[in-house]
Amino acid sequence: MGESTATAWTVVLGAAAGRAEDRETFARRYMPVARAYLAARWHATPLAGEIDDAAQDVFIDCFKDDGALGRVDRTRDGGFRAYFAGVIRNVALRHERSRARRRVDVSDSSFHPDEVPAESAALSSIFEREWAASLLKQARALQAERAAASGDAAKKRVELLRLRFEEGLPIREIATRLGEDADRLHHEYATARDEYREALREVVAFHHPGTKAEIDAECSRLLHAIR
Repeated sequence: MGESTATAWTVVLGAAAGRAEDRETFARRYMPVARAYLAARWHATPLAGEIDDAAQDVFIDCFKDDGALGRVDRTRDGGFRAYFAGVIRNVALRHERSRARRRVDVSDSSFHPDEVPAESAALSSIFEREWAASLLKQARALQAERAAASGDAAKKRVELLRLRFEEGLPIREIATRLGEDADRLHHEYATARDEYREALREVVAFHHPGTKAEIDAECSRLLHAIR
């Protein structure tokens, strides 16, 4: 099962059930989100040295028997995004309390829990940006895998999007590079964008269940979050 054919719900269920491949996929998708949040929360505090351990603990909490993934309800307010954010915050608080207890036990004056910022708009913004990047990456993988099954024209459209957005090339320069007609490439570019948007809708539908209008609004919010 590939990165994109494994739907979000399939991965979550498989990871909760102990499937090694699904756990690897889940961690690969969401580890950057956990690390970015913890790094921002603990920046310039002694807990910065615990980011790696805490990020691992997030996934231990997800994967253990009766762990977080076994209790997930993707229909709750905020969908899976809000649920996963709560798991990360709980792990962060656990580490902070443990550090505070150790400070008392050894009279260590190097850390005080008040030094750790409360949940703030800045922390939420960092989480949202990394979350958006994770979902957009999943959508790119889904589009690429569908293209691989659809033939050369679809694969060229994926490459067209990569050149346009990752390398920032204008369509006319891409046309020159590929030896293609610029007008035809503009049409292919529009098709590629539609294909990407459809892949993103599918990814978002798991993480943020709702009506088509609500899913489209969430897609727009994700695209805006990384600008």
